[in-house]
Amino acid sequence: MTAVRTCLSKYVDFSGRARRSEYWYFVLFNILVNIVATILDNILGTDFEGSGGIVSTVASLALFLPGLAVGIRRLHDIDKSGWWILIGLIPIIGWILLIVWYCTDSKPDNQYGPNPKGASAGVAGGYPPPPPPAYGSGQ
Repeated sequence: MTAVRTCLSKYVDFSGRARRSEYWYFVLFNILVNIVATILDNILGTDFEGSGGIVSTVASLALFLPGLAVGIRRLHDIDKSGWWILIGLIPIIGWILLIVWYCTDSKPDNQYGPNPKGASAGVAGGYPPPPPPAYGSGQ
């Protein structure tokens, strides 16, 4: 949930870097939202002939910019310009290349910022450390 919250809070922030987990958890969230939206379209009868519906269209539009932003930040994490996202416009080969890049491990500090997986990740835009475990619930 932290990755999804981060992506939604950086709705149109195309600067900085995004960890692999942040990107892929947001992709999973996007898929789940679209499945639920499609089911709602079928239940409400708001689906179009042959493709999507009103609810799924609104959900896709709402998640388009955060998805684009996290994709660009993910490219920044592997030291590539965000403009490389346009290679996805080339069918099959562009998609495969983007998937490989999105699966690539983070690079060290670069022009886009410090490594979010580094020692200072909690300070430099990474995820905060998890809270300590709660021992004994009634105390």
